[in-house]
Amino acid sequence: MSVTSLLLQLVVILTTARLCGWVLRYLGQPGVVGEMAAGLMLGPAVMGALFPSLHAQLFAKDSLQGLSSLSTVGLVLFMFVVGLELRATRNMRAQLKAAGAVGVLSVIVPLALGIAISPALYPTLAPAGVAFWPFALFMAAALSITAFPVMARILKDRGMTRTAFGQLSLSAAAVVDVFAWILLAFVVALVGAGEGYESLIKITVGVVVMLAFLFFGLKPAFAWLLRVKAPDGEPSTTVMASLMIGLLLTALLTEWLHLHAVFGAFLFGACLPRDDRLLRSLSERIEPISIVVLMPLFFALAGLGTTANAFSGASLGAMLLIVGVATVGKIAGGAAGARIAGYSWRDSLATGSLMNARGLMELIVIKIGFDVGLIGPELFTMLLVMALATTAMTGPLMTLCIGRKALHAGDAGGKPEAEPEAPAKP
Repeated sequence: MSVTSLLLQLVVILTTARLCGWVLRYLGQPGVVGEMAAGLMLGPAVMGALFPSLHAQLFAKDSLQGLSSLSTVGLVLFMFVVGLELRATRNMRAQLKAAGAVGVLSVIVPLALGIAISPALYPTLAPAGVAFWPFALFMAAALSITAFPVMARILKDRGMTRTAFGQLSLSAAAVVDVFAWILLAFVVALVGAGEGYESLIKITVGVVVMLAFLFFGLKPAFAWLLRVKAPDGEPSTTVMASLMIGLLLTALLTEWLHLHAVFGAFLFGACLPRDDRLLRSLSERIEPISIVVLMPLFFALAGLGTTANAFSGASLGAMLLIVGVATVGKIAGGAAGARIAGYSWRDSLATGSLMNARGLMELIVIKIGFDVGLIGPELFTMLLVMALATTAMTGPLMTLCIGRKALHAGDAGGKPEAEPEAPAKP
């Protein structure tokens, strides 16, 4: 592949992502929805149907390796920041019981529904050679995920991060992600082991050893390095190089263990010392290149993996089933958890609506499933549309639940019925 082709692909992808992002933000959606839509537009279902010869020439299969490599680097950097942001905050500890109820039910209900619909999907949509239970467990994980970054952006844009249901949703999302990523890692390990128990045990032992190395070896080492070389939270060039080497090494280890590189990136971020100054500094350095430049490549590659066959016949019915089950499972699970914790019906339904946001995290999950062969292009397309639809409906559903008046009241709206369960305001 020539450098000219790669640069042309980059120009087309980034331009399309920016334009779609601006349009969707104008319509009240987070920018990530526009970038996800851009990936779908650049795929065979839209651009490939409207301009088949141009699409085939611009995105020829033998020219995608450069894009794939760059998108993987962007994914690793993004998941590193996500892991770095994972922490037991004061607000989470203050409402751990409520967040746990919402988080657990937001996983269990869609997980059960995902397994329940798998017998109907497996015969026609599972790739050849994939056993039923890895397929069903992957569907369960795909329907259980929640996008913490998208949820946070929606709440921030509406000035509702300090409302009771907003803080509850953010805390519960961390619980959801822990469950869903553990399940996904297990399924990927199962597939990587070829369903052989000896290989699965080796992978499990390797992960345990790596976790011990990360949290008992690298964590104190980097704590010392950051304390000595970056006491003000501003890492020097040497510290940044050390962090990047540690990040890439951990991503390499999980790839070597037949897991995806994103798991290593996430774990490396999670093992670093909790320091808001460091988080802010690293985010300012990493996010502009990873989110603005590299992540749109990931969306584009996801779009190129779609197929127009998912939008016709029985496949369209299966897509609607997946979107409906995913939406009902998340909203019902989240709302039930919040209601059990003593929140009003209005706040409970708003919480369930927020838990339904999937966004980028869902695309990461389904791309992993696609890469390891758990799902084919047809089901991949359905799940991508599901991610796009559930994320796009989050804001409007939340507004519908709490009302426009409460939406503009900021902190005035959203206090739970059981005051002791409400999170402390910072």
